[in-house]
Amino acid sequence: MPRRTSTPSNWIVATMTAAIALLPIASVHAGSATGAATEWTQLANNAQLIDLLKSSGLQVDNQLTQITQLAEQIQNQLKIYENMLQNTAQLPDHIWGQVEGDLNRLRSIVDQGQSISFSMGNADDVLQQRFNSYADLKTNLANAESFSNTYQSWSDTNRDTIGSTLKAASLTADQFDTEESTMTSLRSMSESADGQMKALQVGHQIAAQQVSQMQKLRGLVSQQMTMMGTWLQTEQTDKDLAQARREKFFKSTAPSTSGGEKMKVEW
Repeated sequence: MPRRTSTPSNWIVATMTAAIALLPIASVHAGSATGAATEWTQLANNAQLIDLLKSSGLQVDNQLTQITQLAEQIQNQLKIYENMLQNTAQLPDHIWGQVEGDLNRLRSIVDQGQSISFSMGNADDVLQQRFNSYADLKTNLANAESFSNTYQSWSDTNRDTIGSTLKAASLTADQFDTEESTMTSLRSMSESADGQMKALQVGHQIAAQQVSQMQKLRGLVSQQMTMMGTWLQTEQTDKDLAQARREKFFKSTAPSTSGGEKMKVEW
């Protein structure tokens, strides 16, 4: 691992994964993150791995902030559409087109959250495999779980929550699993006022759930960031100490061999 300074900015940056492809919010898909994660986990050089973790830095935290803000915007906008629908028989096509766009962006938000969760958990797995000092580091997570397991738990809970919301509206997760199936479902629901209202209500609930879930995910990333920062600082301290000892050893003056008694041969 290359020598690093232990400034706050560096250790914060070093904790974030390069697996997240930081594309515009509306166009990010799960595959971009999972594909990149596969690439960096195959790196044989530990120094390269750390450099890749450093390269994305605070952008992951910024992306989570943007995702949360977008979910809040969609939540508010869908509420406006609900109010509009209560005052009219059915939303006109041009307005429903905006609804479809918002709901499709909401589906993308869910994908992005899952991608970040997968990538950060993957980073935890790889670091545990590569560095014994990281694997031995104790955390404050409940039941002594790893971050990898905790991210998986978050992902499962998020999917189950969305699935329950869809099921309550007689919908299935498959209907909102991909962009194509989402648009097909929305076109079918747009044919009646009841269908439109159901889509708006479900979307509003899922948007509210994602605001909450992304805040939890951001907290988990922050906790992992703090732990990794502690580990990196400890690693650097150990390296600095070892280097100082080496320098002291090679700069030290050899003991004098003169001034002692002359050896005599005694019989």
